[in-house]
Amino acid sequence: MSMRDDIEQRLKAAFFPVEISVSDDSDQHIGHAGHDGRGESHFSVKIRAAAFAGQSRVQQHRSVHKALGDIVPRIHALALDIGA
Repeated sequence: MSMRDDIEQRLKAAFFPVEISVSDDSDQHIGHAGHDGRGESHFSVKIRAAAFAGQSRVQQHRSVHKALGDIVPRIHALALDIGA
């Protein structure tokens, strides 16, 4: 399973989103720090789920990081666009 698919699967299981998109932006960072040439190092996530209602931005980000678990230390960058 690709890293992108793993990220999407874990977020769907944790938050039951009404909208989710996960993109692998690694190719846009060739030659930058954190890109080792293999890809799967830079990701963008847009997620909308009722689970985020009433949470501060920091709480939302912590919730996503917790749901992703061991993925977070294996990637270089994760851009999050979170909403309820």
